[in-house]
Amino acid sequence: MTLWHGRFEGTPSSELLAYTQSLSFDKRLAHDDVACSKAHVKGLAASGIISEEESLLLLSTLDQVEAELESGDFDFQYSDEDIHTAVERRVTELAGDTGAKLHTGRSRNDQVATDLRLFTKRELGSVCSRILDFQKLLLGLAESAEDVYLPGYTHLQKAQPVLLAHYFLAHGWALGRDFDRVVETIDRLDVSPLGAGALGGSSLPLDPDFVSAELGFGRRFENSLDAVSDRDFVAESLFDLALLGVHLSRIGEEIVLWSTEEFGYLRLDDAYSTGSSMLPQKKNPDIAELARGKSGRVIGSLTGFLATLKGLPLSYNRDLQEDKEPLFDALNQISLGISSLSGLLASASFDFSRMRRAADSPYLCAVDLAEWLVKRGVPFRQAHVIVGGLVRDSLERHVDLGELVEAHPQLGTEAAELLVPGVSVERRRSLGGSGVEAVYVQLENFRSLVLREEMQLQAVVKH
Repeated sequence: MTLWHGRFEGTPSSELLAYTQSLSFDKRLAHDDVACSKAHVKGLAASGIISEEESLLLLSTLDQVEAELESGDFDFQYSDEDIHTAVERRVTELAGDTGAKLHTGRSRNDQVATDLRLFTKRELGSVCSRILDFQKLLLGLAESAEDVYLPGYTHLQKAQPVLLAHYFLAHGWALGRDFDRVVETIDRLDVSPLGAGALGGSSLPLDPDFVSAELGFGRRFENSLDAVSDRDFVAESLFDLALLGVHLSRIGEEIVLWSTEEFGYLRLDDAYSTGSSMLPQKKNPDIAELARGKSGRVIGSLTGFLATLKGLPLSYNRDLQEDKEPLFDALNQISLGISSLSGLLASASFDFSRMRRAADSPYLCAVDLAEWLVKRGVPFRQAHVIVGGLVRDSLERHVDLGELVEAHPQLGTEAAELLVPGVSVERRRSLGGSGVEAVYVQLENFRSLVLREEMQLQAVVKH
């Protein structure tokens, strides 16, 4: 029996049920659906719509249903097209006519919107926790890196020596922006739609503020049409997860490069790498590669869902059923990705000496030579031409760059000392740069960021 059988003769076709069902994936909302129903029952009782005795019976029945769901003893039936139908059907089986009052003043339209907001709020909080843990790992790696330096790259070409701590923190700051975005999304979605009904509210004396507070939302909806049709929070969540996935993909790409024999900066732990079914010598960075691949999957979920939303008139349309699978999948993939990459980096070993050797090429200090000239009054463009010419001469004639610098009338021995390995990094002075003092300041600032995020996360979880 369907929830809408009164209007129809006969039974729905098997094709209709198979095509429209969502139970196969919205079972994940079971806990939130029961919580939503409990708050609704309390609201009905507080408004005098049902008696206290009926309220107690419904609440105890919902407790039993929740226990059955958690234990796996809940008997789903073919007619249960979604989790809301299944829960209400079981409550009615157990509580009889009183159970049939559960849906009083409520529609599946405001019910599912409430369930999904509860779920998303909680799961995004979990994502924030994972981001924070990853940032702490990067902070620890940066602290342990001390004075280790390696080449920084532009266009995947060696550009300048940078401290390894600076490299780790670069990813940490990007994750900090992800954390901010997710927290802001949680705040915007912290709105209860319960009481909006199908689209226009109810003639019954419902109290949306009561159920909003009961469910722990920050506020209730302002417009019932908007409340049941709004899925901005799903789109925002998917964007936040997609961009987080892009940042994980970039980390993954660097791990793939660094773990090659050609780079040799990083060695994978056996527990976080795979082998080849054919080539016995292989040790593959599958986690890092999948971090790249799965980011495209999440981006696809975002763009697909935006395409679903773009043509929908107010208010609720069944198209909105397509909000859950992309969101569930994105949460799964990103959460696993953060944990897996964290484990990979935490267990990996880094070849600091190889990093230093790769960054000790005198050509990576070319800009230091130009800036040395600038400090002596040479316009930067002229300094750029002078140093660029020396680099070209060195490469074409196979002459040591230091010898050419020492022999140049505008440079000389003092300038040639800039090419000594490690000197370039030590000379950096600008705040936010890769100099030793600047990175020390940056570490302090990043520690402060992590502490602020911990307090933010506590507030999000508590609320």
